[in-house]
Amino acid sequence: MVEWLSIPNIDLYLVVGVLILFGAIEVIAGHYNNSNRKSDDWILESIGFFVVAFTKSILVFAVFFAGQLLFSGTEGALAGWPLIPAFIFYIAIDDMSQYWYHRFAHEYNWLWKHHRVHHAAKEMGILTSYRNSWVYYLLMPNLWWVGIATFLGLAPAVIMGLIFKQIIVTSTHSTWHWDKSLYRYKILRPFAWIIERIFITPAFHHGHHGMSKADHISDPNANFGNTFSLWDQMFGTAKFTRKFPSIYGLQTDPGDKWTAHLLYPFVKSKKEGSEIGPGHKKQKNAGKEPLKTTLEAGTYLYCQCGYSANQPWCNGSHHGTKFKPMLVEIKKERKASICTCKLTKSPPYCDNSHEQLV
Repeated sequence: MVEWLSIPNIDLYLVVGVLILFGAIEVIAGHYNNSNRKSDDWILESIGFFVVAFTKSILVFAVFFAGQLLFSGTEGALAGWPLIPAFIFYIAIDDMSQYWYHRFAHEYNWLWKHHRVHHAAKEMGILTSYRNSWVYYLLMPNLWWVGIATFLGLAPAVIMGLIFKQIIVTSTHSTWHWDKSLYRYKILRPFAWIIERIFITPAFHHGHHGMSKADHISDPNANFGNTFSLWDQMFGTAKFTRKFPSIYGLQTDPGDKWTAHLLYPFVKSKKEGSEIGPGHKKQKNAGKEPLKTTLEAGTYLYCQCGYSANQPWCNGSHHGTKFKPMLVEIKKERKASICTCKLTKSPPYCDNSHEQLV
């Protein structure tokens, strides 16, 4: 049992070390001089850090207990693997499982409620990665994988993977945009292309945290990767812009207290209309008649889920569903009939499909 005890402790030390390094860079660069972070944000993110550490320790203990009880013959079964193959094996399973878990958190409402706090952050920073509910961490597959891989005898690879991954995750949430220099200088751009096609960069992940894809930079429904961008490219969710959003957060954010964010569903929000409030359910707001209007030149985000209260335009209510808003570019002013029933075959424009409604 000594081996599993070492993993949470080593992880805690390396996480603190990486956070101090990037935190110092952010402070020296003056990134907190004009911060709009509220006390709730600081409390949530600070406590969240310890929730992750505690949860990881509990899960590793649980895996070892169950493994020794039910699969005692398999303990240390992979201990003879060389470090590099073991590291690749460990990190590949860790990161692909995290990609799908993160993606599901945006596509299934019950899990979104535990992840939405991560996107409620109006600013990025080194502690932003610790904004999730306790349930989100409890179910996180890569935390369970730490215990399983360690039980199988891959402790050195696990430690190496945790160090490597923590550096990537902290850097991509940081306000230090180290990749900007790679985009700025022409001679470095080929190198930047290689880097961003393998690893998550700050620009890639910041785009995921932007409020709305209407800015042509953000897309909360893309860039789900944690360490490698390979999975997003493989499964069609990658968006490379090499730019950073100017607005972060949720379009419909009532400003829930940190207690509700972290302890949901045991503590629920008292804010009216909050997704983590008692008895909250998404309400369909699709119409029966098209909106006949004049569209001025500009960018519009058309709602395709039918939940937006700002029909026919998106207000962010699609989070927690598999629907995504449609980006509509209007080059010059024009009259249009915009579908509100969501049955049209040529969105966002009405094709009279609403006539099928009784």
